Amino acid sequence: MIAYLIRHYIFTLIVLKNAQKQKTTALLENSQYQPTVSILIPARNEERVIGRLLQRMTELTYPKEKLQIIVIDDASTDETREIAEQYSKTHSCIEIIHRSEKEGGHGKASALNAGSKHANSEIIFCFDADYHPQGDILEKLTEVFANPKVGVVQGRITVLNEPQNIVTRLVALERIGGYRIDQQAREDLGLIPQFGGTVGGIRRSLLERLGGWDESILAEDTELTFRVYLAGFRVGYIYDAECYEEAVESWRAYWKQRYRWAKGHMQCAFKHSLRVLKSKNLRLREKIDGLLLLNVYFMPVLVLCSWIIGIPLFFLKSSQLLSILWASIPISLYSFVGNFAPFFEVGIGAYLDGRNRAQWLIPLLIFTFLYNILICTKALADLTISKILRRNTNHWTKTVHSGNGNSYIIN
Repeated sequence: MIAYLIRHYIFTLIVLKNAQKQKTTALLENSQYQPTVSILIPARNEERVIGRLLQRMTELTYPKEKLQIIVIDDASTDETREIAEQYSKTHSCIEIIHRSEKEGGHGKASALNAGSKHANSEIIFCFDADYHPQGDILEKLTEVFANPKVGVVQGRITVLNEPQNIVTRLVALERIGGYRIDQQAREDLGLIPQFGGTVGGIRRSLLERLGGWDESILAEDTELTFRVYLAGFRVGYIYDAECYEEAVESWRAYWKQRYRWAKGHMQCAFKHSLRVLKSKNLRLREKIDGLLLLNVYFMPVLVLCSWIIGIPLFFLKSSQLLSILWASIPISLYSFVGNFAPFFEVGIGAYLDGRNRAQWLIPLLIFTFLYNILICTKALADLTISKILRRNTNHWTKTVHSGNGNSYIIN
């Protein structure tokens, strides 16, 4: 827990220190490196949002002769297929892959593997169906591939439907902490920026070498991140390459999404922790950061265990020192739990973004933290039971998108 506390203080201070230099560098960079690009868009029952993204794809400023857009209709039962076909008929760069009910519905990794077989470009990008990228986002993201050591690039995710309700507003704050601070600090310090599975790209040659996405892991993006680093490549993070997502709108949807993230992340920890320690392609600081990143979803479970142990000891009054330590736990634990947007990270991130009004909601993140304790505990319990019984209990539950984000786009 102390390790996470130190890490997040360092991350926050580094980004704050380098903020002005990042702005200056971003203005000066103007690379002419423009490789051919294939964009994969996995879509299962996304009729409410797929049209918005495809319209944006036609508006991208990247050279159309170097652009291939592949929509993977993952056995949709709504109008997703028809909407995608309408765009395909009028734009030659858009292709549609239709998967049958038998082939589809097995998760995002399965859909991406199917789509990547049709990609013929140097770089393969991924965008979720509910996203809305900047018009010049590909120019910003592709330029880092001029460095041969960069195997993957990741852009910044921000929330499109933030004003909708309290859930979307809190998710927006979490995204600020995760992408404005955590990801940027890892980039600045030469650690391990995380590929988020969307708003990012990978060299096609590297993806083929690695064997594609792992369909047995729920967090296929995190899993791919570590295989990339173990293979001797790195992930580049571009904070000013922004893309806007439609965040979950209810606590139930939040649970389903974060449960999938937590369980998948824990699967990655079991698979890659030892490999990270033994790797000859990772420096010591990358190994430390990698282990902290892999195990971050176990931290809420440890917090719960500390409460279960600490409360009885507090009432038994076993020692005066223990009482003093227990009194500091609610404040300290809220500050340094890893991936759940610690308040000081969010506060600095909001400050750097000029989000003064949003900062007033930061104390409410304590409720999402408590909620994540339950989510992560359930995920660990289910994963443990499945390993004991040797059963594959992976079930991909997609996030349902309402299309309400359309009202926040200024045409």
